[in-house]
Amino acid sequence: MDDIKKEENVVTKIPTKSQSIKDFIKETLYIVVLSLVIVLPIRTFVAQPYIVSGASMDNTYQDGNYLIVDEISYRFQEPKRGEVIVFKTPPKGLELQNVSLTKTIYYIKRIIGLPGETVEINGDQVKIFNKENPDGKIITEPYIHIDKLIPSSFSNMKLKTTLGAGEYFVMGDNRHNSSDSRLWGIMPRANIVGKTLFRLFPFNEISINTGDYNEYEI
Repeated sequence: MDDIKKEENVVTKIPTKSQSIKDFIKETLYIVVLSLVIVLPIRTFVAQPYIVSGASMDNTYQDGNYLIVDEISYRFQEPKRGEVIVFKTPPKGLELQNVSLTKTIYYIKRIIGLPGETVEINGDQVKIFNKENPDGKIITEPYIHIDKLIPSSFSNMKLKTTLGAGEYFVMGDNRHNSSDSRLWGIMPRANIVGKTLFRLFPFNEISINTGDYNEYEI
């Protein structure tokens, strides 16, 4: 009989209804606070979601696409030609849209001209002048969308502008339907929010860095 261990009598107290509610509230608050601690810094400093509104980036991004924008990369590197970025619309852009200068409107466009370069627009043709190409070089842009059946003043546009330090020339991929640097001028570096990283919607088009293009021969 000495080898037989006695079974311990273990009981668990059944919580009262008020205790259960208190515990539930505590756990819920804990989860909410933990989520805020984790999510808010990411949303503020790393990445944020945006929904495309309009057709200026057809066919790269369409109206209603749900994008995640990388807000941290440009803290460590400079923006590159061909990257699609989200930025705060400069004052002249707001004026063209008859929007109050006190409002913040975000645009999505592609970087075409870099600081120190000269950009020449001749209709739908873009020529870049820089140290490597002092006589200028026409860039190839396979991503652009132009509906030539629809008349557009952009087809006959002639423009030449030189960018200073921290200035960029941006354009929409839907070249005949985009309010961009051709209309309102340069886009300051300080206005850039970040570059597109993921497309999460529509689900059949989920992808990473969909908009980037880095095969310019320039």
